[in-house]
Amino acid sequence: MPDSDHKMASSNKDPCKKETACSAKCAYVSNPYLETMKEDVLYHFDLGTKTHDFRAMFGDVKFLCVGGSASRMKAFSQYMNELLGLGSATDDITNICAGTDRYSMYKVGPVLAVSHGMGIPSISIMLHEIIKLLCHAKCTEVLAFRIGTSGGIGLLPGTVVISKVSVNACFDPCFEQNIMGMLVTYPTVLNECLAQELLKCSKEINQFNSIIGTTLCTSDFYE
Repeated sequence: MPDSDHKMASSNKDPCKKETACSAKCAYVSNPYLETMKEDVLYHFDLGTKTHDFRAMFGDVKFLCVGGSASRMKAFSQYMNELLGLGSATDDITNICAGTDRYSMYKVGPVLAVSHGMGIPSISIMLHEIIKLLCHAKCTEVLAFRIGTSGGIGLLPGTVVISKVSVNACFDPCFEQNIMGMLVTYPTVLNECLAQELLKCSKEINQFNSIIGTTLCTSDFYE
């Protein structure tokens, strides 16, 4: 085949198709350096291991709930405050990250609510620091939820979608990140058992339509 024909054939390949499919297994990232750090400053939370007692502040956390808007996460925390019988939905809950305007963080009993802003980079920074926070606090068996709005294809308005997997703009169940010049791929398959349990709870409440589906996540809002 002539070289020009070869180039044309290559250019017709779908750039979103991967040579190998992403693994459906969970990815565990170990950081052996956390235990040996003299101090760990979570810059975007305005928290640090020398200035705050993470274990006393967060050691009982069992549920991590994150969402884009700071005001929504505060409202969610106030709702949980009443639901758990710890106060009323009008209580002014303290923003633990009040020293910074990057994120907001509220804690109600075993529930930790954090805003993550808009876009993958903002979420990634928040997750990086919140996972280290939970590690320093010696938290165990924490369930993480992302709560927010989205569009829906073929769904009635108001339908709650419980994600079983998140796909990228190429519809692959992967998250790709460049780390020190290397492209690292993580699978984005979620906890199927938890999704089924949430769906069961929704059916018992019977206040809104819920389904288990796939969520598309991109790097932009309009493109």
